[in-house]
Amino acid sequence: MKNLLLVSFMVFLLIILAVPIFCQEHEEIKKENNSWLSLEFNADLVSRYIWRGGQYNGSSPNIQPNIALNMGNFQIGSWSSYSLGGVNFISEFDWYLNYTFLKGMFTVQVTDYFFPNDTVNYNQFEYTEQRTGHVLEGMLTFNGTEKIPLSFLIAVNFYGADAAKIDDDPSSSDFNQKIGIQYSTYAELIYSTNIKSIGFDAFLGLNLTKPKPADPSTGYVGETGYYGDKIGVVNLGIKASKGIPISSKYELPISITLISNPMAKKIYGVFAINF
Repeated sequence: MKNLLLVSFMVFLLIILAVPIFCQEHEEIKKENNSWLSLEFNADLVSRYIWRGGQYNGSSPNIQPNIALNMGNFQIGSWSSYSLGGVNFISEFDWYLNYTFLKGMFTVQVTDYFFPNDTVNYNQFEYTEQRTGHVLEGMLTFNGTEKIPLSFLIAVNFYGADAAKIDDDPSSSDFNQKIGIQYSTYAELIYSTNIKSIGFDAFLGLNLTKPKPADPSTGYVGETGYYGDKIGVVNLGIKASKGIPISSKYELPISITLISNPMAKKIYGVFAINF
């Protein structure tokens, strides 16, 4: 309950701060850009799907399309990932809404993560707390500036199918049966620069949530962490990116990312092409 109140207060505070800023920046955008409304879309082809230090859909390549509608400082879009390794892999389809303020320095975003499985009869509109497969996350990002090449984000799951138990009362008849959220929290720091014509990022991601351990005396089986089973570094690595000239007017963006998850003792290398 304390975590829920904290998240609610953070969202309320961000809205209060954002409204007057939006009114001012909306006018600035209209002056700087003749088009207040724009649409963008792209797709990534990745050698494997790694997110926040965890691997999804095995080691097969994934195609990851994205489409977004920009309305001034607001953006609404969808991002998805589909394995190219077979039909038995679970896909991912996410909706997101964000707002960028203070001249692009900060972004607040709400994401709806969903993992449809085509091998079963799923319902994308199931949002009932104890049955939903959706995870809702709130995120605040400092995007850095030209003088400060550092970005920072903190993200909290505030509703849905997080990996915890909703009912902590061992006397309950359905104890350990109700699956709910544990307000899993992730933070990441990214340093970005350019080395000649190559973009370079170094990143450090942390799991800030410690799941409850098992308690044999009560029969409590314990919780599984969303990012890991203890507080620590889960996403450590570097990324190099550049454009490969295809014609005089077009370069094909490619990147290579080296990722280590010290807590899980795993390491990954990912090659990506952006279309």
